[in-house]
Amino acid sequence: MKNKLYWQENEHALGDLVLESGTVLRNARLRYHQFGALNAPKDNLVLLPTYYGGVAASNRAWVDDPDSPLGSGDYCVVIPCLFGAGESSSPSNTPAPQSGPDFPQVSIGDNVRAQQLLLQARFGGANPRLVMGWSMGGMQALHWHRARGNAVGSVLAVCATIGCYPHNRVFLDGVAAALTADAAFADGHYRTPPVRGLGAFATVYAGWAYSQAFFSNARYRELGFADIGDVLDYWREDHLQQDANNLLLQLRTWQQAPLPTADADDAQPGCPGILMPCSTDLYFTAEDAAHDATVLGMECRVIESEFGHVAGGPGRVAAASRQIFAAAAELLAASA
Repeated sequence: MKNKLYWQENEHALGDLVLESGTVLRNARLRYHQFGALNAPKDNLVLLPTYYGGVAASNRAWVDDPDSPLGSGDYCVVIPCLFGAGESSSPSNTPAPQSGPDFPQVSIGDNVRAQQLLLQARFGGANPRLVMGWSMGGMQALHWHRARGNAVGSVLAVCATIGCYPHNRVFLDGVAAALTADAAFADGHYRTPPVRGLGAFATVYAGWAYSQAFFSNARYRELGFADIGDVLDYWREDHLQQDANNLLLQLRTWQQAPLPTADADDAQPGCPGILMPCSTDLYFTAEDAAHDATVLGMECRVIESEFGHVAGGPGRVAAASRQIFAAAAELLAASA
């Protein structure tokens, strides 16, 4: 019988990290959670990058769910935290002169490089057997596929595209405008949280996170919400716990992710991969994901659901989770 495994929380000091922009992020730190241990052949590592506004603990649902292929103890699961989300280096936890609105802009590529440095320093340079993520976590997984595909066993990206398509960019500009319109935001130099701006941001965002059918068919009841007002109250309360500069930093990281091109680097498939959009996602659309899958040489497998973008979230919708776990199991077997 295997010993009972527990989640561990750790932090890796990256030192002064030169970003893709050429700016240096001073004393950069990468927070990560770990479940299980690396085996001797170093072929059981699974990477689960976090999503927009998400903490590492939120990704644990993809391991702790009884239907998941990742919770058996056979895999060393690592959840690296996105820069700007409040756990790794972020505007809210970095000292001057890089605190708050003065935090340097980071890219999806910067996050992937930091993860590579973590694996080199703490996991003997092991290559991931699987990189799997939802939303911005999926964007990071797709960048692993493009930048490091020959050193990755497989990639699974859920409700994501590799870059930010034009309508997606407009959506993000809209929620950012709602946040920064609050005079209390003060161009990021607020002394107390811009409560009205955070509430407006959350209310606008909620209308994009789910599909039209989610609201018209009252699918919110399946997530434990009594009515639409209950949904909006949940979003507002959740975002009042977020830091405004953190939200904007991550948002700009998302917006600046480049679209794929049909050149040799993008078109050359580096490893097996599955891109799983939701049929009703309003901003990482199934059409855009299908285009990316073609360019990147991946399979596109659509999740048919009325839950919109949220369908693919860890632990959110059971039926979608089962499809995601089936895809993960296939990729793990294929990369054995």
